[in-house]
Order: sequence, then structure tokens, then C-alpha cells
Amino acid sequence: MFAAQQPSLVKPLITRSLILSPLVLEIFGTRKNGKTRVRTQTPNFNSGITRVHSIRAVIDSGNKNVGTTPTVVNINESLLSKGTDVRVVITIRKKMKETLTDKWESFINGIGKGIIIQLISEEIDPETNSGKSLESAVRGWLPKELENANVVEYSTNFTVPSDFGCPGAVLLTNLQFQEFYLMEIVVQGFGEGPIFFPANSWIQSRETEPESRIVFRNQAYLPLQTPDGLKDLRREDLLSVRGNGKGERKHFERVYDYTTYNDLGNPDKDDDLARPILGGLERPYPRRCRTGRLPTNTDPYSESRIEKPDPVYVPRDETFEETKQAAFSASRLKAVFHNLLPSLAATFSNEDTPFTCFTEIDKLYNYGVLVKHNEDQKDIFEKLLLSSLIKKAVNAGEGLFKYSIPAIISRDRFSWLRDNEFARQALAGVNPVNIEKLKEFPILSKLDPAIYGPPESLITKELIDQELEQTSVEEAIGNGRLFIIDYHDMLLPFVEKINALPKTKTYASRTVFYYTKSGVLRPIAIELSLPPTASSPQNKHVYTHGHDSTSYWIWKFAKAHVCANDAGIHQLVNHWLRTHACMEPYIISTHRQLSQMHPIYKLLHPHMRYTLEINSIARQSLINAGGVIEECFMAGKYAIELSAAAYNSTWRFDMEALPADLIRRGMAVEDPSLPCGVRLVVEDYPYAADGLLVWSALKEWVEAYVFSFYSEPKSVSSDTELQAWWKEIKNKGHPDKRHEPWWPKLNTKEDLSGILTTIMWVASGQHAALNFGLSTTKDTGSRKGFSTTEAGGPLRHNSFPDPKHEYRGYPKTNGRWLDPRRFGALVDGDDVP
Repeated sequence: MFAAQQPSLVKPLITRSLILSPLVLEIFGTRKNGKTRVRTQTPNFNSGITRVHSIRAVIDSGNKNVGTTPTVVNINESLLSKGTDVRVVITIRKKMKETLTDKWESFINGIGKGIIIQLISEEIDPETNSGKSLESAVRGWLPKELENANVVEYSTNFTVPSDFGCPGAVLLTNLQFQEFYLMEIVVQGFGEGPIFFPANSWIQSRETEPESRIVFRNQAYLPLQTPDGLKDLRREDLLSVRGNGKGERKHFERVYDYTTYNDLGNPDKDDDLARPILGGLERPYPRRCRTGRLPTNTDPYSESRIEKPDPVYVPRDETFEETKQAAFSASRLKAVFHNLLPSLAATFSNEDTPFTCFTEIDKLYNYGVLVKHNEDQKDIFEKLLLSSLIKKAVNAGEGLFKYSIPAIISRDRFSWLRDNEFARQALAGVNPVNIEKLKEFPILSKLDPAIYGPPESLITKELIDQELEQTSVEEAIGNGRLFIIDYHDMLLPFVEKINALPKTKTYASRTVFYYTKSGVLRPIAIELSLPPTASSPQNKHVYTHGHDSTSYWIWKFAKAHVCANDAGIHQLVNHWLRTHACMEPYIISTHRQLSQMHPIYKLLHPHMRYTLEINSIARQSLINAGGVIEECFMAGKYAIELSAAAYNSTWRFDMEALPADLIRRGMAVEDPSLPCGVRLVVEDYPYAADGLLVWSALKEWVEAYVFSFYSEPKSVSSDTELQAWWKEIKNKGHPDKRHEPWWPKLNTKEDLSGILTTIMWVASGQHAALNFGLSTTKDTGSRKGFSTTEAGGPLRHNSFPDPKHEYRGYPKTNGRWLDPRRFGALVDGDDVP
């Protein structure tokens, strides 16, 4: 498109272009004091980087034999003759649905007015004491389209002086009016081969973000190893994402900061929708990403809400990609309908009770719900996020909604009533993390007896003796055959408030199991408790199987209450709190304190993707006042307070490690001879057996990765970014627990490996076990999950693909590249918060 010019014509061409072309003046600026200045609204960087060699490239994206034309700066011809011709290729992902404006922006790129790039050397320019710099506009009338129609490439050429050194960063200025998604930049022509600058980031217009964006080379550096030419940029980039803690965050920003959970209620809409703030002395809680919206009119300490379809702020690069958004929305819609079916049946039934018999529950799976409505009920459907197809069916007067049949039900429609399936759920269901070994009698509560009555449980040794088969309680405890799921202390402080809600009844529960000699776990006793009253100071009842019809069905009702409790604890504590809310501070601190060049940032980044976006959606429609969690689980409007109480009383970072958690619960014992260092006391424990395999692989991988970068004895303690990262997690991310003695130290490679393995386990294997069964197997009617998933087990993990170019260059271990994506966060298109 633009042919290379002959050397004899260079000087006249330059003169004409400088005089006649306002485009050149707009892009390349004017000279002042002998230097070239690019016109921006504010100076690009405070680090003092100057353009020591500014070169304009005239490019045709389809012609590889393109020459360069020096402009503005007088460069000695002998210097150019010693230089190296390099080509810079920029890969941009187009939007799935392009507008006329998007096409105009593509045209702007084509005429060289859309993007300016600078190559920054790793070497210092002695005159400016900052990295050497080369600058060009990106041009190409017709961008090169790849096999993927949504991906395009633009390119430019440089002649790099022989003393320039190796490029370590690229600065981009977006002169367009809209943002664009930069996938990567590749510099070709240097002797060491292509140099990759992975970005996967939104580049904002100069109109909204005057500062140029920094993209670093895919080379990991500890802070003390940073090349001199990149030190200022490393510091500038970290400062740019921290913000100042003031003002409302805008959707295009990428600022990471902390605040409390003060946006769950909506007191301006209804007094009954007011919710307490989580975070602080009264209700300790992890911190979330700050949004900075104005306070509500009713409560100056609560932040005003944003309702769907308007999005809640998260840093721009944390938002879903378009393909992920489409997949997530489809899965979310499916989950919403799955939870809504019982409510729909109740809403459009003439009866107060939605189900009069178990046959009606079966119909949800076999026939679905035929919903009929009149004009008074039409507005309810209008508020639902229905696909156009379903809307047409509903607007026609009736719609058919149907549950998917869980695999376990398809094999045995009464399996959910059986004791063996009830017990199996404790080991292989969607909530397999609360069962623990029963170590002694009497079973005691830790609650204040002056408020909650005598601490002793009514499940006594004598009662258990009657249920055991030819063995004593002492022998069963000694052989590790008695287990318990104990929700008593967690739930009892909330029972009275919960039961005051309309149409609600719950109990604090304890369930004791016996592990038979044939290797089968079976429930033998359930205790249901209410707060003590004047007439009943010990308001507890114990239920066993019984031998008559009445006792048989009362036992099943007791199990139903346990299942309801289990579903609530699973969702509020184990899933939301432990794998979402407690993860958010790790993510915020990683972006604020670890440079993109830091090897630990590169290791953690794949595990952090999308979590902030999912959490923001949860605050908007799941855990908020009147949201799905409050509507569908036993705690109702007190659900999130229950989560805060659990955080205060049970959460410990050191116990989030899988082996430590299993040992704490008595489900494993230390055994140095085994790869994971522990031996399970119940061999058929799928969550733990599979989980230990994932944990062991993660631990091996992390240790090899850490040891390859931290080879010196004091390299961990002297890493300023790493120490600031860990300090901020404790003091700003989990400030209500910052003085706890159980926080691990961070002084050695072993300390670092343990901390990283725990974080990565929670984000991957732990989350997978607690989340992936929900969208396909959760039974909201019985409030108990079924463990059989499409993947055939409680855990799913990624394969280990060969590393792509952006991850090459890492050391090897066991014949594999140390690719940070090997154990990427276990999220996919079916992921639902």
C-alpha cells in the first residue's frame, strides 16, 4: 500500500510531510528545545522517559519489505546503517458484534492515527537516566485478518540502533475514541528470536486515560533483578493501579483498592432490605474491591446499590470477555430457573403449600411445571431474565419449566431417602468438607451456657451403644469409626431470629455417623436443638432410626432438616466465604503490590481470573438483600450475617491447606511415607482422595517454581514487593484477623511455597469440589446436592497442554516447562458463583 522510498528521496519526503501533513504534526508532535514531544493531555510518565531516537514507520500490513523513514529527529546515516530492522506486530481482538464506530476506529488505525507505540530498552540512556526509547505510529490500511475472524494484526517497522539493547517494555497510547482489547505485541528481528509482550488487557482512549499503558516483556524479574531501563516503569505501573481511595470508580479504570461489604442492603427501597455492614469489630469479614459509590439516603454508612442490568465496578481487565459473558449468562439463567421452579410453582398455585406430596416433587423432573398466569401476575414474568424463546411461551399464557434429572435419581428415584445416600453425601457430595472424627464423649458446645443452656449434647454414650453393632463406644472411638457433622454452635445463635421469619423453621443440628467394618458410613443419631426457654432450659431432641412407621418418617424429617442446614452452610460458608470472599483480598493485593514482571504474579494470575467479576455479580443478585441466597436457603435475611459469624469463629488461613484441614478434622493422620504426608482414615473419601492428588501436584509444581527463582538464602525476605504483598493481605485484606498468631511467616522459600500452594488450592481444587456440582446436580427442593456430575466425580482438573510462546523461558522440572497455567483456576463456561 505504501511502497518503501529510495534513500535519495528520503529528505525531500520528510520535508513535504512535515509541512503539508497535519496528521504528522498531530501524531508526532512538534519540536521544542531540540526534542520531539508527543501531544497528550498530560505528560505520559513521571519517570522522565524521553524519546532519544524517534522513528516513524510507513507500513503496509501485507508487505513485509517495508522501509522506514526517519522524521523529526536528525539521525546520523552511519548510525542507521549499523542498526537492525525489526518488525512490531500488534494483535487486537475485535468485538463479536462490531458497530459502525468500531469500523471507523479500524480505519483510523489504518491511516496511522489510532495507536502510538514506544519500544523501551532494558538499558539506560546515560543522558536521561531512563530507558532508551523508540517511537512509531501503527499503520496498515487493511489489517491482516487471522484464522480467527475476531482477531486482527497491525504492524510497524523500526530501525533499531546497534546500541539500543533488548526491548523490555512497550508503551501504548490509544488515540481513538474507544477502548480496544490488546492481546499481545511481538517484536521480530532481534537475534534472540521473537520477543513477546503478552497483554490481554483493555487499552483505554487517551480521552479517558491520558497516561500511556505499559506492557512488559514476558520475562520474570525479581525487584532487585529489574534491568535499569525498566525500574521506573515497574514502579509507575504499580502506582497506577492503586488509586487514592477517593471518589467513585469508573467502569474503564483498573484501580484495585479495599472496602467493607457495605453494599448488600437497599434501605432506600425498603426498611426490610437494610443489612448490616460486614467488616469491622462487630462483624469481622474479608474486604472487597472498593467501588466508591455515594452512600444511601437512609444510611450514610451503606453504599448505594446498582441493580441489573447496570454492572458493578470491577477493574476493567477483571470483567468477562464476550465469550465468557455469553457462557456465564446462559449458565446463570439455567441456575436461576433451577432455583425458581419451586417458587414459581408456589406463586402460581392456588394453594399456600407448593407441594402436597412427593409425587409433585417428582413431576418437577419428569414433567416440569406448567405455569399459567393472569394479567395481575404478568409483571412478575417481565422482571425475570428470560430468553426471548421462553418469554414468547410465557406471554402466550403458559410456559413449561423442567428440572434436569440428577444421575443418582435416574438410577434410583428414592435414593435421596436412603441412609446410605445421606451418609455418602458427607464424603462425596457437594459439601464434603464438614465431616470430622468424633474424638470424645460427652459432645460439648463452646457457646455461653448462660445464654444457650447446658453445653452437653443429648447424644450420649449410652444412646450410641444401642445403635452400634457388637462393639462399644470406647472401641469405636479408639478405632476411629465414629464421625460427626456438627452445626450446633454455628447455627444456634441464629435459630430464634430465623424462625421468626414467615414460613420458616430450622434447628441447630448434630449428626453422628458410624463407619462399619465393611467400609460403609451410616448415620445413627441426629440431634436438633432450639434456644432454651424458661419452660425448656435444654431444648434439644435426639432422633434415631426407630422400628415403627412413625419413627421411620420422623427420622427422615430429621435428616431433611440436616440437609437444609448442610445446603446453607455449604453455600454461605464453604463456597461463598472460603473460595470467593476470602480469595478477593489475595487478588487485590497481587495487583497492587506485585509487578506484572514478578514471577509470583505470573504464577498466581491464571488462578485469579474472573473472580472479582463473579463476586460483584454475587453482591448484586445472590448474597444481597432479597437475593437468591436469602430466598432459597434456610437462613433467609440472616444468611450473610451467618457467613460473617463463621468467618469470625472458624476461618484460619493455615487451615485452608488441604492436609492441615484433614488432620484438624481427624479425617487424616500424618504419614511421612506417603507423597502428601497424610493417610486418610476413611479410604473411600473421594473429595479427600482426589483432592490430595491435586494438592500434591500443586505443591510439587509450586516448590520447583519458587526454588528456581529464589535461589539465594535471603532472596525471599529481601523481596520488597513480595513482603509488601503478604503484609497487605493480612493488614488490609483481612484486617479483622491481622493479629492472629496462626498467620504463616514469610521468610524462606518453604514459607512462600506453602502460602502459594494454599492460595492456588483454594482457587482451583477446593472451589471445583464445592462449585461444579451446583449447576447440574443441586436439588433445591430437598435442599441437598447430589454428587454425581457430568465429569463423574467431585473434582475436575485441567490437562497439561504444551506451553505457548508467552510462557516459554521458564525453567524446567520433571521434563515440563514451569508454565503457570498448568494449574489454572478451575473455571469454565458452566461456572456459577
